[in-house]
Amino acid sequence: MSKKTASDTRALMFQGTGSDVGKSLLVAGLCRAFKRRGIKVRPFKPQNMSNNAAVTCEGGEIGRAQALQAKACGLEPSIHMNPVLLKPESETGAQVIVQGKREATLKAKDYHILKPKLLERVLESFYHTAGLCDLVLVEGAGSAAEVNLREADIANMGFAIAANVPVVLVGDIDRGGVIASIVGTDQLLDKAERNLLAGYVINKFRGDPSLFLSADKIIKEKTGLSSFGLVPYFPDARLLPKEDAMALDARENDTASKDIFIVVPRLSRIANFDDLDPLSAEPDVTVMVVEAGDPLPCTADLVLIPGTKSTMADLEYLRAQGWDIDIAAHARRGGLVVGLCGGYQILGKRISDPNGIEGNIGESEGLGLLDVETVLSNNKTLETISGIDLGSGEKVHGYEMHLGLTEGPDRANPWVRLDDRRTEGAMSPDRQVMGSYLHGIFSADNFRQAFLGGLRSGRATTTAYDIKVEKTLDDLAEHLEENMDLDALYTQALK
Repeated sequence: MSKKTASDTRALMFQGTGSDVGKSLLVAGLCRAFKRRGIKVRPFKPQNMSNNAAVTCEGGEIGRAQALQAKACGLEPSIHMNPVLLKPESETGAQVIVQGKREATLKAKDYHILKPKLLERVLESFYHTAGLCDLVLVEGAGSAAEVNLREADIANMGFAIAANVPVVLVGDIDRGGVIASIVGTDQLLDKAERNLLAGYVINKFRGDPSLFLSADKIIKEKTGLSSFGLVPYFPDARLLPKEDAMALDARENDTASKDIFIVVPRLSRIANFDDLDPLSAEPDVTVMVVEAGDPLPCTADLVLIPGTKSTMADLEYLRAQGWDIDIAAHARRGGLVVGLCGGYQILGKRISDPNGIEGNIGESEGLGLLDVETVLSNNKTLETISGIDLGSGEKVHGYEMHLGLTEGPDRANPWVRLDDRRTEGAMSPDRQVMGSYLHGIFSADNFRQAFLGGLRSGRATTTAYDIKVEKTLDDLAEHLEENMDLDALYTQALK
């Protein structure tokens, strides 16, 4: 297959006037909408920053949003859909993943120096992606008008200019000031960048659409841009996997009386928290994410310690909140404790970092609820896996994404037997404490029902999580068809 170039690539880029304006959701919905029209479409995001990642068909990792967008296209995720992924490890530093593989851990200033060297690989992935489809829908990162970061930009206008891709601005009316955000973004762009603007979309609208007609006129007068649509707020977005931890900030903890109560301590570097989504989708389950400074409720049926990008730092953070005491008390009362990935490591007796993978060389005493120890190493496990839950015999599937090896006596009582006959995870002798590296384990419907049935016998539910996600993507596609001019968008991509 010959490599496509900027002159023959059909693509359209969606850049936000700020963070969390709904770009990821719009691209996912448009991917499904164009797929339903019979168009071969693929997602692409030059640079992403997220600790919520997915394993690809090549054995690499990309942002969770691009994995959802791939699903909307009916495709397996690929490293080329998100060639640069930044996974924050501290307030100022992040792990740099390039085309699926970890290349370095850098401070923000050092990464800024590296970016120009990454553009060639970003474009390589973009043209590879474009060569496999009729249309590429590109998602920007953050704001299109971050002029202080314009030099060496590969995430927004820097990429758009290099690949000659038309740009649609996305504004979020739900947070207010959307007219100023569209007009202000346009004014902050230079002439070459402004020439790439194809129009704009107003997202998350509530109320009477006729009241916004005069606003469209003002934006047109100030910028010369036309609207591709006024998209009403889509409440079922909560049913789709989230990528950004900002989604946890907006999460409403349902305090209504339900049969099963699951409590999750929000770690400072929480990662792959979409493990919670299939549980939250159950109508008889409350999943409460507990913020720093608040105790873990003593009425929980299950305490679930999620994944983390920095296990040793979050172990210290967990203790600083007093959650270690709450978890120990929960276990003494006979409550179930589950740890996933970094949470699994935290449950053990000891975590050692002999090479300073997470910063300083050293070791920390874990919670000691599982008789295992973890040694962190440079070798990163990235693998999609499947097997059976040894307790119920139900099939499970998901992926591993971690640094380090966990071993100890409780590994002789594993949670899962993989299809290749290896065992995975560990359980305490009384089976009240369980740990596993298997992200996505709760997305297997039959296993999830069996697991929750162990917390409340006699429960009856028919929730099918993957089917619900597929239906939500279809509903989102119809929502965008009704409220956006998809014909005009596709015409822009052909220019």
